[in-house]
Amino acid sequence: MTIDVGSKYEGKVTGITHFGAFVELPGGKTGLVHISEVADQYVKDVKDHLSVGDTVTVKVMNVDDNGKIGLSIRKAQDRPPKTDRRSPRRDRSFEDKLSRFMKDSEDRLTSLRRHTEGKRGGRGARRG
Repeated sequence: MTIDVGSKYEGKVTGITHFGAFVELPGGKTGLVHISEVADQYVKDVKDHLSVGDTVTVKVMNVDDNGKIGLSIRKAQDRPPKTDRRSPRRDRSFEDKLSRFMKDSEDRLTSLRRHTEGKRGGRGARRG
């Protein structure tokens, strides 16, 4: 059986390491799910998400010249793409944006003034 990049397969977790999990694919070939591809959130320990013997759906991300297979569990899940939270909101008026900017700016200036009040003087300051 050939393993095609971009295809999804059901596989069985055969081993877990600190850097990922090995998954046996149909046809007996084994690929690696890197720790960064196990889940959408931060994964500190793969064992918190997977166990040996688990059946998982994986997507083939790459197959290198040596035959090593890179897999992803998180990209195999069918979900709508995440929206970028950093993109500007379209439903705000210019006045709302300006008002928010002015408030944030004033808060930062106030914080900066409080922080620098006790630091005036320095080495070359006159005493007297």
